[in-house]
Amino acid sequence: MPKVKPHRVSPSLDMTPMVDLAFLLVTFFMLTATPTEDTAVVVDTPSSISEKSLPDKGVLTITIDKDKRVFFSSDSQPVKLKALETVGAKYGQSFSDKEKKQFSLLPDFGLEAQQIKGFVNLPAEQRKAFKQPGIPTDSLNNQLAEWVMAARSANISVLNTAPYIAIKGDGLADVPTVKKVIKILQEKNLNRFYLVTDLETKPVASN
Repeated sequence: MPKVKPHRVSPSLDMTPMVDLAFLLVTFFMLTATPTEDTAVVVDTPSSISEKSLPDKGVLTITIDKDKRVFFSSDSQPVKLKALETVGAKYGQSFSDKEKKQFSLLPDFGLEAQQIKGFVNLPAEQRKAFKQPGIPTDSLNNQLAEWVMAARSANISVLNTAPYIAIKGDGLADVPTVKKVIKILQEKNLNRFYLVTDLETKPVASN
């Protein structure tokens, strides 16, 4: 007798759960993401062979561009807000909740404390187009030192640990400006800090 061939059924895969999962993930990331503005300055850091990476959190970054401007940032919004209150009070500046929120969204800034209130109240496009002059580092108006110490204190208060300090200089940055920033840190007994560089590509050995 001839063999009976079983009826073959093509397997089917219900994609509905996958689609639902994809939409859930998209919704989750949309609701939890924090919007931020573009950085105030972009620098081209020099290269090195060091492979040591910056910590993931608790970092205060001082950026120096090729025009001798100095910028400051913290990777923690609560730290930025607490530092803003401290430095603002020293220079007679008060901020509304809306202004504080806008300031906390800035990735970095390079302004005098007296300019921040006006800057955060600018429309987004005007803030983006505004060329920030840099944080003063003069001996008679050393606001960079104020920001570093206020943010350091805030970091200890908020995150219960001293922050890591990083200096991120453009490859064409003015050497005296970099030395001045390092001197400011040393005068505050902050002698350990990172110098941010790009990893240098190792040459491929030829046969």
